[in-house]
Amino acid sequence: MSSPWEAIKILADPTRLRILRLVSQEELTVTELQDILEMGQSRISSHLALLRQAEVVTDRRDGKKSYYSLNEDIPVSVQAIITSAFESVNREPEVRADNKSLARVIEKRRHQAEEYFNSVAGKLGKNYCPGRSWEALGHLLFQMVPHIRIADLGAGEGVISQLLARQADFVYCIDNSPRMIEVGSQLAEKHGIQNLEYRLGDIEDVPLDDASVDLVLLSQALHHAQHPEKALREAHRILKTGGKILVLDLKQHSFEKAHELYADQWLGFSENQLCDWMSKTGFQQVQAGVVAREDTEPFFATILASGIKTKSK
Repeated sequence: MSSPWEAIKILADPTRLRILRLVSQEELTVTELQDILEMGQSRISSHLALLRQAEVVTDRRDGKKSYYSLNEDIPVSVQAIITSAFESVNREPEVRADNKSLARVIEKRRHQAEEYFNSVAGKLGKNYCPGRSWEALGHLLFQMVPHIRIADLGAGEGVISQLLARQADFVYCIDNSPRMIEVGSQLAEKHGIQNLEYRLGDIEDVPLDDASVDLVLLSQALHHAQHPEKALREAHRILKTGGKILVLDLKQHSFEKAHELYADQWLGFSENQLCDWMSKTGFQQVQAGVVAREDTEPFFATILASGIKTKSK
């Protein structure tokens, strides 16, 4: 955006201001904006095009979907105008309605993912899951340090954690599916594993204390997060100084059906993207690389990334 005058002009339209306000709170698709604003696709797309042209909105492609958000590189003078515009309409009925509809859309996302994981609880060892191969898991397990406290975020039934618990000091399994927690707890009890605890919680809001674990594991969980960077910040928070994070996840792909089949929020990540996010979060000695490739369509590849927490963020 070249000047504050353009900002004033672009924000003069009520619909554009409402759209900008929404995408400043949450990354949204055109379809989600349609649900919130109850407007047609062409109208919303036209306004988004103007907002992108003015460089106040950016978009991120994930397969065939585009997610829109507020541009983080807006000049300070323009940001001041936008903030003032947001504050001036905060009490308007349309804005209050937008807030409620946005909350409903976010909850709908979470509910769809929860429904999927509840439906496959107890079957994950039998059903196909992209990126889950013993070859990839072997690379991960070789990097494990015994007799430490571990947090497995997005643990599912905790198959990996139950193996690690045989030598680890203690393992926390965090998952947002009540059914997964129930099945995992039953399996741990069946196998006589006592140094493992399942906790219901989100990987973006982990129910563990600051600096409480030595290792954080995110195995095929990050691409289910709505905000992967937030999950990485939570991992950094709960790690002790000197602690390690291991991320095993899908390499960026174009298999669109993963959104529906596996409740994936993201179609994988590039190595550079993971390294960049982890570095910005505060991890040091960050590295990432492909550790496994599947030989059947859609040819999923798996990335293993790691980093060390050297100090508090």
